[in-house]
Parts: sequence; C-alpha cells; structure tokens
Amino acid sequence: MTVREFYEFMCEKIPPELSLVGDCDGLCCCPDPEREVTNVLIALDATDDVVNEAIEDGADVILTHHPMIYGKIEGPVKGEYHADKIIKLIKNDISVMGFHTRLDAVDGGVNDMLAHLLGLENIEKFGEGNIGRIGDLPKDMTAEELAIFTRDTLGAPKVELADHGRPIRRVAVVGGSGSSEVYAALFAGADAFVTGDLKFHELTDAPDFGMTLIAAGHFYTENPVCARLFELAAEAGAVPTITFSNRIKTV
Repeated sequence: MTVREFYEFMCEKIPPELSLVGDCDGLCCCPDPEREVTNVLIALDATDDVVNEAIEDGADVILTHHPMIYGKIEGPVKGEYHADKIIKLIKNDISVMGFHTRLDAVDGGVNDMLAHLLGLENIEKFGEGNIGRIGDLPKDMTAEELAIFTRDTLGAPKVELADHGRPIRRVAVVGGSGSSEVYAALFAGADAFVTGDLKFHELTDAPDFGMTLIAAGHFYTENPVCARLFELAAEAGAVPTITFSNRIKTV
C-alpha cells in the first residue's frame, strides 16, 4: 500500500466531512505519495522528538491526532522550527498525516474511547458536529469519586475539580480542550463534564450553574485514541508502533 492509498484508507475510516470548519488536519507532509508504507509511527503530536524517532525506526508515515501545523507558514525557510521539521521529513521521505476534529467526532474515536474508558452506558452524541459523548455511570458517584476514578483510569498525575455538590450519574466527555462544549454538555443533561482543559472562570462558575467540571489534562484525555490509530494502521497492513509523546510534565 502506498502513502496515497494509506491516506485514502484512513479517510474512509475517518471521513474528512466530520472535520469542524477551519480545521487543518489531513495530509500534513508528503514527500512521495507513491512510497510503500510498511512502518507507521503513531503519536498524539508530530513533535521534533517524534520525527527523530521515526527516522531512527525507519518509519514511512507518522500518524497523529493533532495536525503538525496549525494555520499557515510563509514558505519553509531553514531556521524556523516548522520549516526545519518539514525539511527533515522531506529529506528522510517521511509523510505525516493527522486526524483532528474528525477523529474526535467519528464512531470509535477520541470521545467514544474516553466514554468507554470511564464506563459510561447508553452513550449518545452531543455538541458541535456531534463531537462530544454523554452517557450514564453504572451507579451514582460523588464528584470526588468521579474525579479520582478519572485520574486513575487515564493515568493522569492530577485533575482539577469543580464540584456542584450533588450525586453524579449522567456524564459528558470531550477529550482535549472542551471549553466550547461546557454549556452544550449542561443543556444535554450532564451532571458532570469531563474534558482535558478548562478555563479558570468555567471551573469557578460550575457550581453556580449546576454541573460538576473535571479537567484531567489534554494529553491524558486524548492519548487513548492512539490505540485506535494502531488498530487502523494494522488493518491497512502496516506494522504500527505507538510512542509516548507527552512533553508536559507535572512537577
């Protein structure tokens, strides 16, 4: 299977029409669309460390959740960090493809993975582009119980909790930055909303508008989807590996 064919396969599984307007995912770098794909390196982000690992491992494709470049660059000029990364990829004939908001929204993607990890039942879609998921816990939890369960299940070093003080049964989830979906979660009937990142004022106001908020970290709420990308790469006939690419530490 060539890079072009591999990308077409991935687009069949994660359709471009699911991407939110303005997203910049897809084929981020492709020196040779006819290169045969044997080895695929999977990561949340195509950082310079990941690119170097791909070179060392002889990977043909880096497959990520986040786009390698947000917005535009004014021509790849050596010395600019995006440009240096692109030049390195081209010299080593490595393609990069990222599946962003469409991977959030697609069945079996970021938010389905997160909902299932948290043990939610009766799962439904909500939010812009049906990007979020909402479902029921098997039994009521307190906010602190849910926060600890979320932290431990995702392997996060900590979570931020804003507790509205009532038992929780119905939980909404959005991996990554979920600030834009807080009120959608509330209107969907959530007792609690679990996401990666939240703003201070959202956390401060949550008890007043009647919903518990839990911020468990951008990386930890999205990284589980790498297992799904692994499955898809293997289904395409490649030999996939996953790299742990979190650069952000808790100290």
